[in-house]
This record gives sequence, structure tokens and C-alpha cells, in this order.
Amino acid sequence: MEQKKEKSLVRTIVWFAILLALVIVLQVFASSIPLGMVKISLTLVPIVLGGMILGPFYGGMLGLVFGVITLFAGITGADPFTAIIFNDHPVITSLICIVKATAAGVGSAFIYKAIYKKKKYLATFIAAGAAPIINTGLFILGALTMSDTIGANFLEDGQTVIYFLVVVCAGVNFLVEFAVNMLLSPAIYRVSEIVEKRKY
Repeated sequence: MEQKKEKSLVRTIVWFAILLALVIVLQVFASSIPLGMVKISLTLVPIVLGGMILGPFYGGMLGLVFGVITLFAGITGADPFTAIIFNDHPVITSLICIVKATAAGVGSAFIYKAIYKKKKYLATFIAAGAAPIINTGLFILGALTMSDTIGANFLEDGQTVIYFLVVVCAGVNFLVEFAVNMLLSPAIYRVSEIVEKRKY
């Protein structure tokens, strides 16, 4: 029994390390692709997978790392949009970066957990779609608290803060992130199936 627990722990650590490396590589390199005002993130795919095969805690930890990297990019100026809002609102920006990413990992994992016993493929599909919805939704809600900075730095004539955040800032990015997660959901499902089988 003890040997089985140790083997399970080792497997968890190995998978977490692999997915953590993917999160770091994807966020550091793939996030250099600009689409609209902010940069696209492909990092939600390994975060969703981590939450599915390792559980909500590890999904949240992977999300947390994603959030910290996003925040660091803003602090260093690598992400100009985040840098501007961080300059005026450092605490709120930090919270948004960390909370939205962590919640995307935890939320998608809990959604998967709630559905997978009935329909595992459907659970994978919904969890993959939930991550970008949570991530983008919390970003927009948080950014609304910084309307002063957004209005002073980004709005064009006739634009409202809501229009800017939903359409200009997050719109294209969200659609691409959502599409990527949906397109890759069969692969996510397949990997999770392989991992489940190797547990026994």
C-alpha cells in the first residue's frame, strides 16, 4: 500500500513538472505573439490538462505560475498594456494577473470533476472551454476597476471602456484562445485517457 502511494506521488510530481515546463515555455515564448492590445496565450491548454489529470490544486498551481509570468512581463515592460496599468494600479493589476489565471486552472478542473463520471469527453470539452472564459471574464471585471487609466491611455474617440475591453482588448485574444482550447480538446482527452490507464 505504501509503495503504491509512493508510486502515485512520484507520478504526480513527474506530470506536474512536465506540465509546469510547458506552461513556462508557452507563456514566455508563445505569448510573444501579439493579437490586439494584449498578447495571445496558449498556456491554458496544459493548465486544463493538469487540472484534469492531477486535480484542482495542481490546476490552480499551474494557473498561478501562468499569472506570475504575466505579471512579471508587465513589471519588466515586456507586455506594454500590463506595464501601463501596473504603473498606475500595481496592487489591482497583480491581483488580476494572479487570480484570473489561478481561477482558470481551479475552475476548469472542478467543472471537469463534476461531469467526467457521466460523460468524460463532454467534461473535457466543457473544461477546455471554461478556462479561457474564466480567464478573460475575470480580466475584464478586474480591468473595469482601472477605468481611469484605460480611459487616459487607450480609448479612441467615441469608445467606452466596456467596448475597449470586450472588443478591442480581449475580443480577438479570447476567440483565438477559446478556439485553440476547443480544437485541442480531443488531444487533451486522449492524453488524459493514457494517463488514467497508466495509473493502474
